[in-house]
Amino acid sequence: MAADTGPNKQAENPSGAESDTRSRVHMRLLGSIDLNQAKQMPQEQLRKECAQKVEALLAAEGKPLSTQEKERLITQVMDDIFGLGPLEDLLRDPDISDILINGPKQIYIEKKGRLVVSETTFRDNDHLLTVIQRIASAMGRRVDESTPMLDARLADGSRVNAIISPLALDGHSVSIRRFGAIPFTLEKLKEFGAMTEEMHRFLESAVAAKLNIIISGGTGSGKTTLLNCLSRCIPDGDRVLTIEDAAELQLQRDHVVRLETRPANVEGKGLITQRDLVKNALRMRPDRVVIGEIRGGEALDMLQAMNTGHDGSMTTLHSNGTRDTIRRLESMVSMAGLDFPIATIRQQISSAVQLLVHADRLTGGPRKITAISEITGMESDVVLLQDIFKFKQTGLDDNGSAMGYHEACGVRPKCIEMIRAEGHDLPDELFHKGQLDAKKERTAAQSQIRMVKKKGAA
Repeated sequence: MAADTGPNKQAENPSGAESDTRSRVHMRLLGSIDLNQAKQMPQEQLRKECAQKVEALLAAEGKPLSTQEKERLITQVMDDIFGLGPLEDLLRDPDISDILINGPKQIYIEKKGRLVVSETTFRDNDHLLTVIQRIASAMGRRVDESTPMLDARLADGSRVNAIISPLALDGHSVSIRRFGAIPFTLEKLKEFGAMTEEMHRFLESAVAAKLNIIISGGTGSGKTTLLNCLSRCIPDGDRVLTIEDAAELQLQRDHVVRLETRPANVEGKGLITQRDLVKNALRMRPDRVVIGEIRGGEALDMLQAMNTGHDGSMTTLHSNGTRDTIRRLESMVSMAGLDFPIATIRQQISSAVQLLVHADRLTGGPRKITAISEITGMESDVVLLQDIFKFKQTGLDDNGSAMGYHEACGVRPKCIEMIRAEGHDLPDELFHKGQLDAKKERTAAQSQIRMVKKKGAA
């Protein structure tokens, strides 16, 4: 079949000559501007000067561009001077949730759960490095051959991880995890099918009743989003301290003290770890401690905080499921450098944590809470765990996205008495075994039958 070479196709994909013209004009325009002076000028004045220079450069090239192309050139130059270069165009799109840069010429973006290749590129590796260093300097950090990795955030809260050559073999690599301008809520997650009404009511009551909760999942599964949503259920009178490597939590409440780790300086001094911050946080009169993510020895300090009166604390960690979360916790506590027997570690876990919530990014992109489990105690040297709600995948739809349903596991949680003691009335019917959506349909059908009977009796 012949390729489409009509005029419309050519308009969508400009020729190599036109692309080269734009690149040359772009480079010459940047070279003709004093960047230090430009940063001090009002942006409108700079835009006018850029427009005049673009006209002159295009006249010298002898290849005019459309008004739209001229405006795009000027915007790109303004982004290079005041912002993050080619990234600014992607950051302006609210539908993009992830930006993955594999070298200067290959950028992937995630839209609505699907990864696609972006047409945006950097000029070369040096151009990309300049943008990475601009992100680092805004955070008071540095990226060079001696410190080739960066964990930081953008002004809008987006999380940035960068690793530069020679560690990244095919050019500098950057991963940007974005967060929506409008924070998610548990109601929104319920609308999107990430959870059901029953799960919503249970989690809301569990947080308000000061149960200690660990949220687990893989990369991009929605752990941080869920943690942000659950923070809305914390009563207004509680003082909350957050501890993170790179601040990305957006707790939806007023009384929050945010702490962030600090890397070592050029001399190798000044390092402040999450363990340091957790220890210090306990002296700051917190009601609840929230750690963005535990990765190592700070797991021990977090468990001790949960065991010493800081009920209602929460954190996230990477794992494959709620049962795997227990093993991950054991491993991380061992990384604290203290030679605790495994039985002692498990006792700490079983007494400190009440609920484990697991989130997954399923095939095709949908993110769902796939399990809510309760730690019920110890038997011999084993931590006992029971599932309260879980998600069952049944197949894929026509778009290749996972299908399935949530179900209650028929277990009355042991923690229900703690929740009710705090004034939250959760009926036992909430946990009756069965498919939750089907249960709603049966309830609705039963209500209609009762209404028909009442009308008949009347």
